[in-house]
This record gives sequence, structure tokens and C-alpha cells, in this order.
Amino acid sequence: MNDLRFDENGLIPAIVRDARTGAVLTLAYMNAESLARTRETGETWFWSRSRQELWHKGATSGNTQQVVDIAPDCDRDALVVSVLPAGPACHTGAASCFPTIPPAPLDRLMSVLRDRYEQRPDGSYSTYLFTEGRDKILKKVGEEATEVVIAAKGTDDTRLTSEIADLMYHLSVLLTDAGLGWEGVWEELRRRG
Repeated sequence: MNDLRFDENGLIPAIVRDARTGAVLTLAYMNAESLARTRETGETWFWSRSRQELWHKGATSGNTQQVVDIAPDCDRDALVVSVLPAGPACHTGAASCFPTIPPAPLDRLMSVLRDRYEQRPDGSYSTYLFTEGRDKILKKVGEEATEVVIAAKGTDDTRLTSEIADLMYHLSVLLTDAGLGWEGVWEELRRRG
């Protein structure tokens, strides 16, 4: 967090996103003190431009945000703060201040899978896989990977697309079962880039 570029008012924009889904929750501002408190406490602190004071997210509402990661952008003049929210992020009571931004397809899938993992509703194929356990999930990942290879040897692009979708679904089940998400995969790919 060294060499951050705060603006002339000593502030830096902080885009807050859900670490599990990647959904943008809000845009807030931090100064050096709120950033330091965020890092010390593991929960978000911001600078309120309207009240001109520090603001601990959830201090009065209970809707805290547990910080998973803080990353500066390439110019080091903005931050992305990945959090595990304990309630709505927006003062209106909405989960996000940007509710019109639809989640990416994998974000929606991961959200459904986390729900299936926790709730285990009857009749769900995902519930079946989670209940059968890791070995069954790994078997399905292997089967789907093989089907991708076979489809790729052919000329049917529709089948190849379908098999890749099946593989991504089963990989998502594996990530969910392991308590992980795609964001770690994307970060690893970014590091390799």
C-alpha cells in the first residue's frame, strides 16, 4: 500500500466488491487514516465527504464488511476492496448501490452453488454432487474434461461449447466444495499474465 496517489483532498476512491461474487457493492472514499484502520481491524472504514469524518461501515447498522483483499489499480490512484458483507452495502437497504449491474454468468452460478451447498434442497443435481462428496465431484470433473477433448477433436462447435460449459459447471462445483471461488483463479491467471 506504499506510494498510493491520494487526491488534493487526501482521498482515494475505493470500489467495494463482494469477494465471493465479484459484484460491485459501492464506491466510497478513503484517506490515509481510514485505510490504516481498515487494514488494522479487517473491516472497512471510509472518509465521509458529506460529514467530514471517519466512518466505520456497519458501526450503527451492523452491516459490516470483512476485508479479504485491498488492491490498487495500475496508477495507484484507486482501490478495489474485496469484502465479505454482513448485510446490505447501500444506505437504501439494497445489497448494492449499483443494483442495475447484472452479475456475470459465473457470479450467478457461484451464488446458486453456494446456496445449494448450504441449503441442500431436494431434487437438485448440485445437492446430489455435494452430498456424494469430493470423490464424486472429481470423477465428474474428469469425465467432463475428457468430453471436452473428444468434442474438440470433432468439428461440431456447438457440442464443444456445450462440453466446455459442463466442465466449467463441474469445476465451479469443485471450487464451491473447496470453499473457493473463481476470483482466486482469475488472480492466479493475472499473476501469470
